[in-house]
Amino acid sequence: MLYNLLLCIGSKKNAGYKYHIRRAASAINIDGVMNEQAWMQADSAGDFFMVLPMDTSKATVKTEVRMTYDDKNLYIIAINYNSVPGPYMVESLKRDFSFVKNDNFLIFMDPFDARTDGFSFGANAAGGQWDGSMYEGGKVDLSWDNRWYSAVKNYPDKWVWEASIPFKSIRYKKGIKEWGINFSRNDLKTAEKSSWTPIPRQFPTASLAYTGTLVWDEAPPTASSNVSIIPYALTGLSKDYQHNTKTEYKHEIGGDAKISVTPALNLDLTVNPDFSQVDVDQQVINLNRYELFFPEKRQFF
Repeated sequence: MLYNLLLCIGSKKNAGYKYHIRRAASAINIDGVMNEQAWMQADSAGDFFMVLPMDTSKATVKTEVRMTYDDKNLYIIAINYNSVPGPYMVESLKRDFSFVKNDNFLIFMDPFDARTDGFSFGANAAGGQWDGSMYEGGKVDLSWDNRWYSAVKNYPDKWVWEASIPFKSIRYKKGIKEWGINFSRNDLKTAEKSSWTPIPRQFPTASLAYTGTLVWDEAPPTASSNVSIIPYALTGLSKDYQHNTKTEYKHEIGGDAKISVTPALNLDLTVNPDFSQVDVDQQVINLNRYELFFPEKRQFF
């Protein structure tokens, strides 16, 4: 019995679901229109499973996903078909919108294929972006924001999300040709949440234990160094007119830098921090006995 338990923990639940990704046959323009030759030749993932309200059948709304890549970017396009007429349900265009209050499509990636950490990207039906880093096998930290590009185009019978994710925006080990992958869709008109791989309804679709496998035709390109530099300059002057003092001039410069050293190590540098540009913490009234934890928004820490 113990052997069976260890075997279950050490193996992926949906290892039989595989998506084979191939190098793009043409350039791709991120516009929400699937008219490039690269998309015509890419494999298609569809036939989603229903997760909510029931997890015992196939999804009633059709979703089709295609992926490809080139030397710099990973590309994905999702065609989200409608089964019920009517407007799309979108609460906000704010980044990292509420999953349950929007028609949306998300992708969950586990580049290390370890079922613990990864990255998530997506958008709602109006184009609002959603991204975060994954941890503890199925949780998403939405305070993680990176640079990537996407577009959403609405049609009478579907909405299409197309995205370009730079390889340098994510972390992965060199030479690994199999990643964990899954796709999730929320359709409010039918009150249906679906997933490419079957997932029990008591688990989130972000659960990395239930991902399928993204199989590369060749090892993903080695990402170039990801370096982010945010400089600032501040100037000002002051004068005491009552005592007729000389005008005093003030000049300050500084900045922050984040350098990706290895897939698991960042180097953060700061010179003369600009404290005036720090985001404020969220205002929350705590009515229980448990302490609150806020994400760190100071770039120099």
